[in-house]
Amino acid sequence: MTIPLRNTINDKIREANAITDVDLQKALTKVGIVLPDDRFNKILLDLEILGLIRVSWITKDERRIEVCVVEKETDAVDEQNKAAQERDYEASFPGFEKT
Repeated sequence: MTIPLRNTINDKIREANAITDVDLQKALTKVGIVLPDDRFNKILLDLEILGLIRVSWITKDERRIEVCVVEKETDAVDEQNKAAQERDYEASFPGFEKT
C-alpha cells in the first residue's frame, strides 16, 4: 500500500518545521518523487486548506512553508461542569464521605 503524496509532503515539512518550496522540491527529488508544478501547488493548497501548513511568499519566485501549530483552547465553563459531574458521580456511591 502506498502512502499518498500529501502525507509524504506533510511529513517532509514537519521534519524541517519551516522550509522553502524550492528546498522541499529538492528533498522530494532526492527521495525519488518528481512532481509537476501544478500538482505540487495543488497539494500545498490542500494542506493549507486543511490547516496543517501556512504558505507565505518570500520573494517573487520563492515561498516559505511552515507547520501550523493548533493550540487547544480550554473553556472555563466546561472545566467547571466536568468537575461538578465528577463530584456528583463520586457522591452517588453509598457511604461516600468527602475528606
